[in-house]
Amino acid sequence: MGFVVVALAVGVVLAACVRACHGMTDSQDTSVLRALMDQWHNAPPTWGQSDDPCGDSPWEGVTCDNNKVISIKLSTMGIKGILAADIGQLSDLQSLDLSFNKDLSGVLTPNIGNLKQLTTLILAGCSFHGTIPDELGSLPKLSYMALNSNQFSGKIPASLGNLSSLYWFDIADNQMSGPLPISTSGGMGLDKLLKTKHFHFNKNQLSGPIPDALFSPEMTLIHLLLDGNKFTGSIPDSLGLVSTLEVVRLDRNSLSGPVPSNLKNLTKVNELNLANNQLTGTLPDLTGMDALNYVDLSNNTFDPSPCPAWFWRLPQLSALIIQAGRLYGTVSPRLFSDAQLNQLILDGNALNGTLDMGRSISSELSLVSLKDNEFSSFIVTSSYNGTLALAGNPVCEQARLPNTAAYCNLTQRAAAAPYSTSLVKCFSGPCPAGQSLSPQSCACAFPYQGVMYFRAPFFRDVGNGTAFQALESMLWTKLALTPGSVFLQDPLFDSDSYMEVQVKLFPSGGSAYFNRSEVMRIGFDLSNQTFKPPKEFGPYYFIASPYPFPESRSPSKSKGVIIGIAVGCGVLLVALAAAAVYAVVQRRRAQKAKAELGGPFASWARSEERGGAPRLKGARWFSYEELKRSTNNFAEVNELGYGGYGKVYRGMLPTGQSIAIKRAQQGSMQGGHEFKTEIELLSRVHHKNLVGLVGFCFEQGEQMLVYEFMPGGTLRDSLSGKSGLHLDWKKRLRVALGAARGLAYLHELADPPIIHRDVKSSNILMDDS
Repeated sequence: MGFVVVALAVGVVLAACVRACHGMTDSQDTSVLRALMDQWHNAPPTWGQSDDPCGDSPWEGVTCDNNKVISIKLSTMGIKGILAADIGQLSDLQSLDLSFNKDLSGVLTPNIGNLKQLTTLILAGCSFHGTIPDELGSLPKLSYMALNSNQFSGKIPASLGNLSSLYWFDIADNQMSGPLPISTSGGMGLDKLLKTKHFHFNKNQLSGPIPDALFSPEMTLIHLLLDGNKFTGSIPDSLGLVSTLEVVRLDRNSLSGPVPSNLKNLTKVNELNLANNQLTGTLPDLTGMDALNYVDLSNNTFDPSPCPAWFWRLPQLSALIIQAGRLYGTVSPRLFSDAQLNQLILDGNALNGTLDMGRSISSELSLVSLKDNEFSSFIVTSSYNGTLALAGNPVCEQARLPNTAAYCNLTQRAAAAPYSTSLVKCFSGPCPAGQSLSPQSCACAFPYQGVMYFRAPFFRDVGNGTAFQALESMLWTKLALTPGSVFLQDPLFDSDSYMEVQVKLFPSGGSAYFNRSEVMRIGFDLSNQTFKPPKEFGPYYFIASPYPFPESRSPSKSKGVIIGIAVGCGVLLVALAAAAVYAVVQRRRAQKAKAELGGPFASWARSEERGGAPRLKGARWFSYEELKRSTNNFAEVNELGYGGYGKVYRGMLPTGQSIAIKRAQQGSMQGGHEFKTEIELLSRVHHKNLVGLVGFCFEQGEQMLVYEFMPGGTLRDSLSGKSGLHLDWKKRLRVALGAARGLAYLHELADPPIIHRDVKSSNILMDDS
C-alpha cells in the first residue's frame, strides 16, 4: 500500500533533565545503563549508587575496558521489566547474559543489531515474546546465541545465515513456526552456517519439509535437535553427508517416507532418535554406526521385519527402543549378552516363540521390556537380577506356570531407585522454609538450584550411581565450589525423552547464602556451556530457580542515635515541604509569565502529563535526549534520507516501536507559533494512507518531527531498484490508488483542508506489503 508523507516543518519547546556522569565510564554507555535500569524493577542494588559504573564502586555484572562497557552478566538476578532499545548504543559490548530472569519480557529490540562487537548473547529462561529480529543477522562476531525457553514466535529469520562465526544456535522451547530458511538465488539461509556445531531448534512449531539443501559435507554440525516440531516430508538424503554429527533427534514430528540408506555413514553418531513419526519402508540398517549408544525407532510404520543382526553387533549400544515397530519372529539370545546393553524396550511388536535370554546375560542389563508381544514361553536363568516385563504376552495367561507372576505384573518394579546424593552422614533435623541441607557441611543453607535437562544422554538408568557421582564431582570442580557441595535428586525421563535432574549447589564455608557475584558467575557458566558434564550425559541446558537473596539490613543503632535520626528526618521533611511549596509558587509564576509574554506553548502549560498536550490527538512530546538515544546519537548508519527540510533518521523507542525522525536543518526552522499550529493540525490528520504523527521535539535548538516508520522505503527507491522491493504493475496501481486516497482525504475531509503542494515519488512511502 502506498503512503503519502505530509512534510511540514514543526517543533516543540521542552525542558530536559540530563544526567551527567563525571566518572571514567564513557558518558553514553553510562546513559544507556541508566536507561536499562529505568526499565527494570529489582535491578541489582549497586546499579545507580555511583555515577561511574566501572569506577571504584562498580555496578554489579558490568565489565569495562578503556572506559567502555564490554560485558553485562546478570544471570538469575530476579530482574523484571523489558530490555530497552538503548542497549543498541553500547558500541563495544561483547557479552550480554540476562539468563534465568523469568520476569524479563517484552520484544527483543532490533537495535541489538547495532552491537557489532557482540560475541555472546544469552537470554535463556526469560519471557521475551514476538519475533526474532532480522537485525540479529548483522552481528559479524556473534558466536554464541541462546534464546531458548522464552516465548518467541514467528519465522526463523533467513538473515541469521549471515552469522558466519556462530558456534552455538539455540532457539529451543519457544513458539517458532514456519519452514527452515535456506539460501536461494543468492540469498541467505541456515545452510550458510558451516561453522555452527549446534542446531537446537527442538520444542517449537516449525513446519514444512526439512530442506535437502540444508545439509552439506562442509558443515561441522555435531548436534541436530529438531524434535518436537511439525516437520513433514522425508528425511533428506543430504543428512548423511554431515560426517561430524554426534546426536540426531528428529522424533515427535510427522516425517514420512523411508529412512535414507546413507544414514549409516554417520559413524560418529551416538544418539539416533526417529521415534513418533510416520516413517515407512524397511527398518533402517544401522550396521557400521559403531558409536551408537542410544537408538529409538518407535511408533513408525516400517515394513514388518525380523530382528536384524545389528541389534547385537553395535559395540557401544546401551539402549535399544523400538516400540510398535512391527518386529516379528524370535529374539536371539546374543542380544542379551551384549556387554554394554542396559535397556531393551521392544513393546507392542509381534515377537513370538520362546523367549530364551541365554546363559551369559550381561551384568549391565537392567531392564528388558517385551510387553504386548506374542511370546508363548520363556527361559531365563537365575543370574538375571534386572527387570523383565512380559505383560500382555500369551505366556502370562498360563496361570499354571508359577514363575510368570513376577514378570507379568502390569506395574513392574523399577530396575533401580532414582539416584539421590547421600545425606547419610548428616543427622540434623529439618531445615527452615527455603533452605536445604548441604551434603558437605550438614548445615542448612539457601542453595542455588534449578533443573538440568539432558537432551540426549547415552544411558537411561536413572539409578546409575557411578554416572551421577561423576556429574557431582564435575559440577563442584568446574564451578569452583567446595567438594561435596552438590546435591542431585530425582532424575527422570520426561515425555520429551529428556533426562531431568534436580540440582542444588551450596555456598562454601558454612555460609547460608551465595553473594550476588557468585550467583552471576554460576549462572553464566551454566547458561554459556562453560560447564561441560561427563560425555555420557550429552547436550544439556539448565533453567535456574529465582535465588532468595537476603534483604539488606542496617546495623542496630542505639536509642540516642535513633532519636537523633528521627529529629533530623523531621527537620528534613519540613524543609522539603517548604521547598515544594516554593517550587509550586515559582512554577505558577513562570506559567503566568510565559502566557503574558505570548510564548508559543503557553496554552499547553497546564498540561499535567508530559505524554500529551490538551489539543493533541495521539502525538506526544519527546525530549532531545530520548530521540538521541533512539538513533544511537543520530548515527550515520541510521540515516534514511535527506531533503529540503533536513535529514531523516530511523529510531527505536524503548517499547520496540520503530520511528522515523525528521530533523530540521537550521535554515528550515519555523517560528514557535507556526510550529505549534502545525502540530495541532497534524495531530488531527488520521487516515490509513497517511503516515501518522507519533510526536515532536523542540529544544536545544532542534526541531524534530516523529513519524511512524515505513520499512519499504520510498516509491522512488522501489522504482529505481534501490530498495529491493519489486513493484509489478498491479502493485504500482495499488500505490497510485493509495496515494490518491490520501490526497483526497487531505483536500476534502481534513479539518481544515490541506493542500500538499509537494507530491513526488520520494514523498510516497511503502510499508512491508
